[in-house]
Amino acid sequence: MISSFDRNRIELYEKITEIVNGGEMFKAKRDGFEFEVNLPKDFEEAFYKLVDRVNFSLIEDKDNFYGYFLFQMKREIRFDITTPTGVNFKGAKYVIYFNPIIFLQLTMEQMQGTIKHEIHHILAMHLLRAKDLKDKYSTLAINLAMDIVVNQYIDFVPPYATTLEFVNLKYNLNLEHYNTLEYYVDNIQNELDLMEESEEGEEDDSRENEDVEEEFNPEKTHDLWDESDEIDDKTLREFTEKFVSLSDKGEIPLHVQSLIKALKSTSGEIPWNIYLKKLMGTLESNKKKTITRRSRRQPERLDLRGELRGHKAEIMVAIDISGSISDEEFKQAIREVLDIVKNYNHEITIIECDTSIKRVYKTKSVKGVMDRAVPGGGTKFSPVFEYVNKHKANLLVYFTDGKGEEKLEVMPKGYKTLWVISGRGDKLSLKQPFGAVKKLKRVEIKEFSVDTYETRVDGWSMNHQEPTL
Repeated sequence: MISSFDRNRIELYEKITEIVNGGEMFKAKRDGFEFEVNLPKDFEEAFYKLVDRVNFSLIEDKDNFYGYFLFQMKREIRFDITTPTGVNFKGAKYVIYFNPIIFLQLTMEQMQGTIKHEIHHILAMHLLRAKDLKDKYSTLAINLAMDIVVNQYIDFVPPYATTLEFVNLKYNLNLEHYNTLEYYVDNIQNELDLMEESEEGEEDDSRENEDVEEEFNPEKTHDLWDESDEIDDKTLREFTEKFVSLSDKGEIPLHVQSLIKALKSTSGEIPWNIYLKKLMGTLESNKKKTITRRSRRQPERLDLRGELRGHKAEIMVAIDISGSISDEEFKQAIREVLDIVKNYNHEITIIECDTSIKRVYKTKSVKGVMDRAVPGGGTKFSPVFEYVNKHKANLLVYFTDGKGEEKLEVMPKGYKTLWVISGRGDKLSLKQPFGAVKKLKRVEIKEFSVDTYETRVDGWSMNHQEPTL
């Protein structure tokens, strides 16, 4: 027997499709990105009442955080979005948009799922993160990767939603569950680069009303984000934290707790591990030749081979063994670095040092990490920089208590530096560090040490996944 909710939903869907097909509701006026329609008032009221029912069902659920979060958001109807829902930030509020033609085709559970989907994007700060990725990756790769990230934590999604399984099948990939955003977007982009252009993307000129979107389009899923008000990162985080605070009325899912924790921890200073992720995303990508595609600059030259993205990250990890860093901090630091860089084509060189370099070796896994050499007395930073300058490197991560010289005897050349101060340390003695300085104690080891199975159960994977800027 059909429920009253579904009966109401179907009636509204039939009504809106009749209105749209009649062509009476649209003025087709545009002011920048804004889209104006003449929508019958009785339909609008009935539609929002149905959304209220979905909202109340979320509030009554044990995970009522989503319901209270939605309750604070402004709601608008848009027919020019290619998803059931969308969000952006306007007028000091998060706004959630609904395309009734797509939204009304969903079940109650799928409606809840698509709302949770948008809230996850907000909590993961994807509205900001997308801006950082646009210079390096295509819109399609970014959209697919971000949707993979959030949809792994939602039980009911629309049948056409971007899932890990869908992307693996469509692009012949073997992406892992519960991995980082950088991992997904980099692998997807590499595959997109391999694919030849086809005629499948040609526009359909037969559409009667180009102002109405009736089908899901992954390449346009987050176009609304570009319409957000210009606001600095810090202010947006503060607004988001306020929304979170007012939504905390009961039990919060563990993966949402980890997202909130990451949001709050990055409202001031970026934790070192998150900063390392950002640095990894900015390293130069080596190019490799391929015969599977033409040169983009000279496509008519069949004799020229095209280029594919290749990412070879040469990483030096310096560990101060002077006795100021404990064995636990040492193990945690190495485990953290290896977990972060494992999604890149990388080579890690570990440098053990105090007043001089004691040992240098390469490793690709935790198993390859040796017990530390016998600690010495003081600490000097310059020998490490002298060594790194003589060897090819993209990045130096230096773990220390910060007590060393005030001035380097040699300057770093051609690579980025990240200083990570141990929990016992206070600040870096160098007056000019030539890189970012972060604290080690901000990071909890369990956020990066769980395996895939444990991740899905206890929710820590979302923190592993998305404590990003």
